[in-house]
Amino acid sequence: MNEQREPGRQKADARPQPKASPVGVTTPDLLERISTGIEGLDDILNGGLPGGHLYLVEGDPGTGKTTLALQFLLRGIRLGERVIYVTLSESKAELEQVARSHGWPTDSLGIYEMVPPQDDLSGEAQYTVFHPSEVELADTITAILEQVDINKPQRVVFDSLSELRMLARDPLRYRRQILALKRHFAGRACTVLLLDDRTAEGSHDLQLQSIAHGVIIMQSLERDFGIKRRRMEVRKLRGSSFREGFHDYTIQTGGLSIYPRLIASEHKPGFVRKPVASGVRELDDLFGGGIDTGTSTLFMGPAGCGKSTVALRYALSSAERGEKAVIFTFDEAFATLIERAKGLGMHTATYLSNGKLQIEQVDPAELAPGEFVARVRRMVEEENLRVLVIDSMNGFLNAMPHEQFLAMQLHELLSYLSQQGVATILTLAQHGFIGSNMPTPVDVSYLADSVLLFRYFEFGGEIRQALSVVKKRSGPHEHAIRELKLYAGGVLVGRSLKEFSGVLTGVPNFNGNPANVEIVSAD
Repeated sequence: MNEQREPGRQKADARPQPKASPVGVTTPDLLERISTGIEGLDDILNGGLPGGHLYLVEGDPGTGKTTLALQFLLRGIRLGERVIYVTLSESKAELEQVARSHGWPTDSLGIYEMVPPQDDLSGEAQYTVFHPSEVELADTITAILEQVDINKPQRVVFDSLSELRMLARDPLRYRRQILALKRHFAGRACTVLLLDDRTAEGSHDLQLQSIAHGVIIMQSLERDFGIKRRRMEVRKLRGSSFREGFHDYTIQTGGLSIYPRLIASEHKPGFVRKPVASGVRELDDLFGGGIDTGTSTLFMGPAGCGKSTVALRYALSSAERGEKAVIFTFDEAFATLIERAKGLGMHTATYLSNGKLQIEQVDPAELAPGEFVARVRRMVEEENLRVLVIDSMNGFLNAMPHEQFLAMQLHELLSYLSQQGVATILTLAQHGFIGSNMPTPVDVSYLADSVLLFRYFEFGGEIRQALSVVKKRSGPHEHAIRELKLYAGGVLVGRSLKEFSGVLTGVPNFNGNPANVEIVSAD
């Protein structure tokens, strides 16, 4: 069995030790690791980069390669190591400005600047950062290595390889020079990052990736609306284990925040299953005593039928018991939710102030899915989260760049929450208002352990609401259809609608006493 890896446990001034291999990786890992200075990346790399090798960091402009490189060097400085940043495209002043924008010191950051003079604006000089008639690739490499030999650094960054590629002009010559660079650093106890922005012609070949000891790919995915979604992948790491797949990351003040892909099987279950009460006896009876800890429940129905209100009732009941509950609302504003809860007799102020109830309004256009999962993990592991409400799945879907990834992302998250004993409630709005056949934007019902179905139906010249548990994996449940009523006193669930047939169609037949038109009483 693989041990659970928890990021952030290593001491600030100690090199991380090798950890157990992630799921699916069986390669023996005995190499000394050096921290990259980014907690999430160290977790992906199973502790950090194997020291003394040459690595390629590849990505389009704006993906954060320079920021990653600066964090890598600054980590070395904090460990008392000598570092050099060789810049072939940006000036020293520009790099220092980037560092200062993140609040990082630049005094100990050795920047070796190799850019053209500011007054060299001739047409020929604009093709590369070096004047081709005066500086050749071999001369450039020699000048760089002389500086390296003088300073004897433990960490070196080259930014960027596109300039060297343009100087070489010939792919064979370029490859030979990179190989010579790799041989020069071999055995010198120096870890090298080569940054490639892939802007030069012919930069998308795999030759450089074959030379490097490891390859990190950084991507920026365009979306029709909202922020870009950024993700990275460790494409290769020779002789070492690492967490495969894509990992979301964001660029914030203070550097890169990388969110390792969640692997639920790395987290072992350890809880006692017990019912989670809603505070409404009839609703708990529908679930055969209540929903259970370590399970996920889907509230599904048309818009406005009471899904969010019933979910809030569960979260508030958890807070009243002294257990932590969190609601992530994608669709409704925080102030609107609080005011609506107050109008239904659910007063949240006390529990919001003591932290037992937390409501977070999420903007899907500004969210990275990996960031959302990391936020949930932190609440579970650091704040002992017991009840989680995601309202709604439609909003979470809008945060994903492609629908086909939603089911896999949800499966890992729900499996993890289940193993941690968290009761998860998901709401999903279906298309339409009346009728039994209402399509959903994505089918996630098979992922949930329980499903509570909401419906509108017509009776006595009024639109009423009904609900029924149609699925519960963790135990028995009622098969009845009950009426739901939301009023100033809260949530009221009535008796079984035995006098009706066809409630789920929206226009049922009444087979009982016509005088009995009051199905649910709020008295």
